[in-house]
Amino acid sequence: MPGEWYDPQGYARDWGGTPGPEPAPYDPVAGGAGWPAAPAPPYPGQYPLDGQPYGVQHPGGPHDVAPTAYAPSPVPVDTPSPQPYAPHPPLGDHPGAGTPPHGSAAAYGPSSGLVEAAADAYERYTGGDARPAAGDRHGREDDHETYDDHEDAYDDEDDEHGDEDAAPLSRAEARRAARARKPTVGVVVSRGLGELFITVGVLMLLFVTYQLWWTNVRAQAQANGAADRIQEDWAKGERAPGSFEPGQGFALMHIPTLDVVVPVAEGIDKDKVLDRGMVGHYAEGSLKTAMPQDKVGNFAVAGHRNTHGEPFRYINRLKPGDPIVVETQDTYFVYKMASILPQTPPSNVAVLDPVPPGSGFTEPGRYVTLTTCTPEFTSKYRLIVWGKMAEERPRSQGKPDALVD
Repeated sequence: MPGEWYDPQGYARDWGGTPGPEPAPYDPVAGGAGWPAAPAPPYPGQYPLDGQPYGVQHPGGPHDVAPTAYAPSPVPVDTPSPQPYAPHPPLGDHPGAGTPPHGSAAAYGPSSGLVEAAADAYERYTGGDARPAAGDRHGREDDHETYDDHEDAYDDEDDEHGDEDAAPLSRAEARRAARARKPTVGVVVSRGLGELFITVGVLMLLFVTYQLWWTNVRAQAQANGAADRIQEDWAKGERAPGSFEPGQGFALMHIPTLDVVVPVAEGIDKDKVLDRGMVGHYAEGSLKTAMPQDKVGNFAVAGHRNTHGEPFRYINRLKPGDPIVVETQDTYFVYKMASILPQTPPSNVAVLDPVPPGSGFTEPGRYVTLTTCTPEFTSKYRLIVWGKMAEERPRSQGKPDALVD
């Protein structure tokens, strides 16, 4: 057609994919090897400068010249066959080098009509968009990014699985690895000692909890039950002063200063009396002492200072003149604290004598003696508190002043 030029090498690249020989640099006026010269107009000034037909050279000076777009035969939709892309030839050192002629085939590689037809066919065939994104003429940037993403994912997977794909160990290496994993004798011994120490520590903690807490709970409950039974027997007239069986409760001891009310039982048996939260009357063998109703004598009792109800824990805080009241079925016997012996060996039984040495008493009388262990939480020594009777008051006359709030 008039005014149209044809590039045989570009046609070969479009359809055959094999680039031809590289043409000479393009000259927009004279053309060049492989590049046809722009056709001259039929006569000067045939077309106006503005809006002149595409591909016509105006006599006023050189302008970009581009061929009329080539429209190849449509490619069948069901058999798209895109060809490899071949880059356009270098542009040479002419004004505007690096920018191909406006509208030329060199600006887009293969013929633009073929590219559009192939892109439309591929889009209909795959349901996607075959056109490259703006700013990415060849559509290769996203491909590189996708490849990099997959490569990163594979690297992460390799890091995650670690040595799963490592070569299997030989038998000798497997035996050496098994021996390395097997604990040594020292490790086994240290583990055993550690478990033993932990077990002993737990047992000691449980024992301390039992001694300091549970024995008090249980003993106080037993002592309260014994006090209730004593008062019930008094109401029935069954606990009159006299001879009592070992472990049998017969009185209540009040120490108002310490807020203590504790049953008094016959004997100092640990299991039957002391560990049940009661105080025991020395009433056996050479340690037998007087009863409160006796006209002369030393009424001596023993009680725990720690654990099992600990009724005598704070008797070291008593001051001279503090009341100690023994309540029986018929009578209140009121003693006044007289003196204290902070520490003495358990073998010093003279503290139970009718006139105990070191008590400050010089003649027979009606005395009371409280004994307990010291220091606290040990039984190495004994703590002794003495008192002297100040009042004997029948129950029918009411409570003594020491028990009246």
